[in-house]
Amino acid sequence: MEIQILDESTIDKIAAGEVVDKPASVVKELVENAMDCGADAVTVEIKEGGISLIRVTDNGGGIAQDQVRKAFLRHATSKIRSASDLQNLHSLGFRGEALSSICAVAQVEMMTRVKESLTGVRYVIEGGCEKELEEIGAPQGTTVLVRNLFYHMPARKKFLKTPQTEGGYITDLMEHLALSRPEISFQYRMNGQVKFHTSGNGDLKEVIYRIYGREIAGEVFRMERESGGKRLSGLIGTPVIGRANRNFETCFVNGRLIKSTVISKAAEEAYKPYLMQHKYPFFVLHLALDADRLDVNVHPSKMEVRFHEERELSDFVFETIRSALSEREMLKSVRLTEEKAEKAHAPVSVPEPFEIQARKRMQENLQKENLSRKREEMNGMPTVAEEPVYARVWGTKAGTEGESGALHANVIKKDAHILVEKPVQMNFFEEKLITGNLREEYRIVGQVFDTYWIIEVRDKLLLIDQHAAHEKIRYERLVRQIREGSRESQQISPPIILTLGGREEAVYREYAGYFGQIGFEIESFGGNSYAVRSVPTELFGYSAKELLEEVLDELADGPLRGEPEVITEKLASMSCKAAVKGNHAMCREEAESLIDELLTLDNPYHCPHGRPVIIVMSRHELEKKFSRIV
Repeated sequence: MEIQILDESTIDKIAAGEVVDKPASVVKELVENAMDCGADAVTVEIKEGGISLIRVTDNGGGIAQDQVRKAFLRHATSKIRSASDLQNLHSLGFRGEALSSICAVAQVEMMTRVKESLTGVRYVIEGGCEKELEEIGAPQGTTVLVRNLFYHMPARKKFLKTPQTEGGYITDLMEHLALSRPEISFQYRMNGQVKFHTSGNGDLKEVIYRIYGREIAGEVFRMERESGGKRLSGLIGTPVIGRANRNFETCFVNGRLIKSTVISKAAEEAYKPYLMQHKYPFFVLHLALDADRLDVNVHPSKMEVRFHEERELSDFVFETIRSALSEREMLKSVRLTEEKAEKAHAPVSVPEPFEIQARKRMQENLQKENLSRKREEMNGMPTVAEEPVYARVWGTKAGTEGESGALHANVIKKDAHILVEKPVQMNFFEEKLITGNLREEYRIVGQVFDTYWIIEVRDKLLLIDQHAAHEKIRYERLVRQIREGSRESQQISPPIILTLGGREEAVYREYAGYFGQIGFEIESFGGNSYAVRSVPTELFGYSAKELLEEVLDELADGPLRGEPEVITEKLASMSCKAAVKGNHAMCREEAESLIDELLTLDNPYHCPHGRPVIIVMSRHELEKKFSRIV
């Protein structure tokens, strides 16, 4: 067997496979480069899912003429100088492989100019081979066009999915990039249509409105906390917009989109009292950490990071979100009439991407050329002007569709920019209707369907689900008993024998003291078997074996916060099975006692399974329905 040294072209194509596996990878690398170069306006246009064309334009610092060729070499980067710089990394890109990998598998054209230069440069490179390098007039910043991805690699190209699917990957990527940097104006166009355009005014809620629409934007609220070198901020959703999967859990660490089970699990734990089972929260979190607190995964996707002190971070995320949720009244409002469209708020200034300004200048130049040509023709000296360079770079002289199409025509108009605040509903939430004083104000109107109690208070009508209310009260009682150490145990005879696997046994040993504190008496029974001799009184009659197995499974799925809240919540959830059910006629005295205790709770809005306990209807809504007001 003879060993061969691969040529540079083959090496480049193999390396490109690590970085560029689909059009979304190209967009990610180019947009992150633009962001690292200080751009505050970025436009991305794709055609046919990015397979035939990707155009990324920015108004960043640009690349100097003598640096353009170097930028396309492997491992050429302006982000780091040595391995030690990886310990203090703040840029999104740092490997220096993006441009070299892209040009190895596609036809690439770049136009760029730095602020200090009067002219820019146009550089064309295809399949890693230089084709053109010329001086041109261009605005400050960089435009990169990537055409015919994998055009000379049919084996790679056939693995691409349909243009619709590849375009969907890019759309998802662009949405996350916009959420990561609300201070940057992003315009994203697919096949000539604007998918979204953010203003770059720094308002994360405005970005959510542009991407997800008015309904979701109206159900998110801000939270922020800083402690011990960690800062968590962002927008979290109310339980109303709980989702069926984790696709709407978004987290950025130091501006980089990441996937972290540590953060997701902590956030979901904080939401548990508010969401139904198998529902997941909506949130966009921005976590800022000192660089030495995490290890950046240098794999090209850069989606995973490893945190130092994971449990401390989990505690921090959990407490921040739980505190934000507990401070907000989560009454579910019922509307009997459809809402009218909200009025646009005061317009805000919207930064124009630089290519729009360039288009305006081109149009002005074209008008001057046409005027000059007409004057020459009137003087009997017709001339044929050569098509200017900017027309070849930015589009046709006449401003027709061409490659650039109407790229610069669609911007956010000042009079169409809508800030998504809902003053009426937000004020209602902040009034904190449910307080201890409410016990002296409410009046029980009656019960319907032997399940729901109708309560009148001020100008609101409350509907209370008696089963969910009783569940919530029992839950809070048991949690309080456990935390105060006032629990009672019930002996089991004969004892239950529990056989644990290696992982489960390790988890049990770690939390054995806590199980004892809450009322379990568990002894070693030889080998990896344990005898459960007593359980908390509230849980007597339920399957302790099943309960303990479930709890240990969840604990094993850590890392967890300092105090294993999952144990408390699981026990309390089991105790709820004894709660009064629906279709049970309670007397008024029983109802008053139930409602009185419910109103003293910090979170009376949702049962332990996330179902609403109370919903509210305003007098205003009723009067509109009866046409008493218009």
